[in-house]
Amino acid sequence: MPESCAGSWAVGRHHQPQEGLDLGEDLTISGCMTSTAEEQKLSSPTAGLSLGERITVPMEKMLVLCAQVQIIVSSQRRSLFRDLCYADISEVAQIRLVNSRSHCAGRVEVLHNQQWGTVCDDGWDLQDAGVVCRQLGCGTVLSAPGGARFGRGSDRIWLHDVNCRGTEAVLSDCRAQPWGENNCTHGEDAGVVCSDADISEVAQIRLVNSRSHCAGRVEVLHNQQWGTVCDDGWDLQDAGVVCRQLGCGTVLSAPGGARFGRGSDRIWLHDVNCRGTEAVLSDCRAQPWGENNCTHGEDAGVVCSDADISEVAQIRLVNSRSHCAGRVEVLHNQQWGTVCDDGWDLQDAGVVCRQLGCGTVLSAPGGARFGRGSDRIWLHDVNCRGTEAVLSDCRAQPWGENNCTHGEDAGVVCSDADISEVAQIRLVNSRSHCAGRVEVLHNQQWGTVCDDGWDLQDAGVVCRQLGCGTVLSAPGGARFGRGSDRIWLDNVNCTGTEAALSDCRARPWGDNNCTHGEDAGVVCSDAGISEVAQLRLANGSSRCAGRVEVLHNQQWGTVCDDSWDISDAGVVCRQLGCGTASSAPGGARFGRGSDRIWLDDVNCAGTEADLTECRARPWGENNCNHGEDAGVVCSDANISEVAQIRLVNSRSHCAGRVEVLHNQQWGTVCDDGWDLQDARVVCRQLGCGTVLSAPGGARFGRGSDRIWLENVNCTGTEAALSDCRARPWGDNNCTHGEDAGVVCSDAGISEVAQLRLVNGPSRCAGRVEVLHKQQWGTVCDDSWDKTDAGVVCRQLGCGTALSAPGGAHFGQGSDRIWLDDVNCTGTEVALSDCRAQPWGENNCTHGEEAGVVCSGSSISEVAPLRLVNGSSRCAGRVEVLHNQQWGTVCDGSWDLSEAEVVCRQLGCGTALSAPRGAQFGQGSDRVWLDEVQCTGAEAALTECRARPWGEHGCNPGDDAGVVCSDQGQPRLRLTSGPNPCSGRVEVLINDTWGAVCDAGWGLLEAGVVCKQLGCGTALSAPGPAQFGHGAGDVWLEGVSCSGQESLISECQLSRLGPGLCGRGSEASVVCAGQAGFGLLWSLLLGLGALVVLFCGALLCWRMCRNRAAGNSLGHVHMEELWAPGTPAWPQEAANPEPREEPSSEMTQRCCESRMPAGLAGPSLQ
Repeated sequence: MPESCAGSWAVGRHHQPQEGLDLGEDLTISGCMTSTAEEQKLSSPTAGLSLGERITVPMEKMLVLCAQVQIIVSSQRRSLFRDLCYADISEVAQIRLVNSRSHCAGRVEVLHNQQWGTVCDDGWDLQDAGVVCRQLGCGTVLSAPGGARFGRGSDRIWLHDVNCRGTEAVLSDCRAQPWGENNCTHGEDAGVVCSDADISEVAQIRLVNSRSHCAGRVEVLHNQQWGTVCDDGWDLQDAGVVCRQLGCGTVLSAPGGARFGRGSDRIWLHDVNCRGTEAVLSDCRAQPWGENNCTHGEDAGVVCSDADISEVAQIRLVNSRSHCAGRVEVLHNQQWGTVCDDGWDLQDAGVVCRQLGCGTVLSAPGGARFGRGSDRIWLHDVNCRGTEAVLSDCRAQPWGENNCTHGEDAGVVCSDADISEVAQIRLVNSRSHCAGRVEVLHNQQWGTVCDDGWDLQDAGVVCRQLGCGTVLSAPGGARFGRGSDRIWLDNVNCTGTEAALSDCRARPWGDNNCTHGEDAGVVCSDAGISEVAQLRLANGSSRCAGRVEVLHNQQWGTVCDDSWDISDAGVVCRQLGCGTASSAPGGARFGRGSDRIWLDDVNCAGTEADLTECRARPWGENNCNHGEDAGVVCSDANISEVAQIRLVNSRSHCAGRVEVLHNQQWGTVCDDGWDLQDARVVCRQLGCGTVLSAPGGARFGRGSDRIWLENVNCTGTEAALSDCRARPWGDNNCTHGEDAGVVCSDAGISEVAQLRLVNGPSRCAGRVEVLHKQQWGTVCDDSWDKTDAGVVCRQLGCGTALSAPGGAHFGQGSDRIWLDDVNCTGTEVALSDCRAQPWGENNCTHGEEAGVVCSGSSISEVAPLRLVNGSSRCAGRVEVLHNQQWGTVCDGSWDLSEAEVVCRQLGCGTALSAPRGAQFGQGSDRVWLDEVQCTGAEAALTECRARPWGEHGCNPGDDAGVVCSDQGQPRLRLTSGPNPCSGRVEVLINDTWGAVCDAGWGLLEAGVVCKQLGCGTALSAPGPAQFGHGAGDVWLEGVSCSGQESLISECQLSRLGPGLCGRGSEASVVCAGQAGFGLLWSLLLGLGALVVLFCGALLCWRMCRNRAAGNSLGHVHMEELWAPGTPAWPQEAANPEPREEPSSEMTQRCCESRMPAGLAGPSLQ
């Protein structure tokens, strides 16, 4: 490297060919330093440079000015600097420090070949880091941390074995291995902290008193002395910073209470409060060093993911206002689930509090005290000693095994929950303890609750606390009489999730401005009260506005708007405690109801206490439709101006482009953020039923007037679109090509079923599920193809279809199977537009569910995959298709995780082994993949990390293989029955469906079929062809099961092959899974008749036939028939040789005298 700049700098205005630099002219460098040429000391120490003199700039200063900073001057002067500064100078790599709050501290990254990459910490020291600080103009070096102190990078590792003398101007001048050559991982990424980073002292840290350096009591070094951290406020965010600082992965738990023993030195830190993004613990906010009110019994601890401690299930407490109280949920197999309260006690709850760092346990409530969960119930019969570190260390039933319901979900309240006293509560002055005036016990005295702000959410908490079901109404105005004691609570404001009324926000105890004429009441669903019909306003933006609905005979229904007026509406508002009536809209202003129309011709005087006291026609008698449903807006609804709205450019007023009227002018709505919740409000406002879709992109044509609304964000409960949040009227950056549209259910357009993809890596890949009758269900893969999948991708806005996997590729669903035999042309707008069997009619199991992978799923190319040279399609050498050519996978790093992904992608069950070394023979084509690394959760092998296609360092004989669990198992189905769990038994062999002979068929064999199909137990094994004749051959004869088998292939059989039994001899099954009573009765009658009529005939026929065939009915085990290398059926079974067999007198007599004429065979003589 030359010692001086390759060019000299002219001080003057006539440097050729570019303009020069005036002496003293200001430069702005990197946006962080402004100075003059004189202040930059670009000249020699001799002062007094005159115009036209030339200066020589030292190389180091020239590089700082030219290579590492951007000089913001005119374009002509940038040309000057380029000419002067880059002549004969080797490439200067750009550099940056990332993953820190300062650009002068962080992980070192360099730019090479247009790609950023990291630096390995092998040999990394202060001299190397010093060059980085100098290059970035960040002062001097403070530290050179390795071990991915500032997080692991994800791109290339560019530099390794960096060795700087310390005098280099840029890092790329230092000696190092060639670009990209290294033996490092991102766990060795190098970092730098420079003096200009403004990062305070970085205290050393360690975890002690554990078998791993990644778990233990937290200790920090300050003033040359180690000390502990107090657990006050210590949580997972704080612990996460410790794990990151130590390079120990992510945090698993943040135990307090000296979980890892008491320290004996100073307590250095207290009230630590980390945001979670800090690089080191000493960057977090805390009390000054050594200031605390703690003891060593409060020493904080940490368990990180790299501690190599057996699986520690993550845990949380939900449905409470504190993270230290709530329903217990644990994370297992990437899914949260609850804990059953069987055997749940204070010892178990204590472990939860300790694991979460929430202090000691106060209570261990069961019975879904904090609400019912909706996911899996993971743990049952939990039995902790109380000394366990985490709940998953306690004894319990295996994951997911239980006999519980969500009504038994366990809860916990810990001491750090800051939950105040749970006041006792009662409902009085009613014939039921689940209805009445609300009274609470405080300071040993009962008192009432004022109705200021009292609503259904508050009343719902009371009903839950008393175990009285759900809330029906929240009457105020001393509806259940005036109390005489203290008024304890006023301005109660519950979110609705509280466990007790005293958990809700309210004024201090006894502080109120109320009288007993304002005592609050509650009516819960378990009250059994019928004389006063319960009332509600539905589909409005407030509980005080909406469609009027009354409860009668345990069913909600609407009120017809015939003669509906403000007097009637006033009674509703008074009954609900919603003030006075503002309006009494009819015409289904708040949407059409779907249940009974209970009341018509309502005529209130206006003084009634509740609506049922008004005159009206008898319950249920009316001449109305739901387009006449009555509504109410009360004064407490707080509803602002309701803008008029319309849907245009469609054949129906319930579908089209959305337009709103503002300032006497119609205008459109921009589709930015437009979704189903927004569209739902439009449908409700127009009385057009429910929403089907919310198309954007000017689906219903471009408008021509103003664009009034943008960034509309509705919660979905608003009464009108103008109630939703949005940018100010007319403020937008949209064009009419973004006009929003709506299709409502009353548009007369065929139903567009909602659709989703679940259990995949993104919303654009997964198992197909459709919503029908308010229930999600799956789609059967019969005839499912890429054309059908393409419609799904288009409907979801996920691009085009990449693949259409069947066979429950994304896991088996548990709800209804809604669609079967889907047949799309490919031009449909929605999947429900395609031809298919009627909703719910199918002959499928959940093992046949359809999936989709769309191009918008951010999933890389899903390459086709196969296993070759094995005994079945589920075992063999792995080959992938890329660029229209099959190739192998190298076995470097190949193990069960990778094999698991292959088995899942092929629908072959789980991985049994991952053989290496070309166990299934050497491939002859390209080696496509090498160094494949899967987590095991991927949907396809190409989602795993690997070297680029075709890049490998493998030798012949390094081909990877897989053996999956499902190799060779025959598939079963039940056909021609009324549901998937009843019908004729058919088995798939050699890609051909065939029946099973009913000879010897009984309940034991039927039970195995039901078990294999997940259809419960067998109810019956009907006789010959009960469910009709199959079109194919009969494959199996003489099936014999013990009843203990899980698969039909585990049973014994006498023969395998086509054409064994005649038509009319097919076996059938009725399973408990979905059998109806009428069907069972008819089947049982039919079975009895068949037994009486045909038992003797069939017995004789079998004996004669076997005698004629010379068959000894020798049995084989069915699994042998699908063993690797076994032909489709045994030769001696498919073509039996006649054998001599003694003929009994009984057989002879039967064949000669009792054989039905229609069944007589060849002469036996």
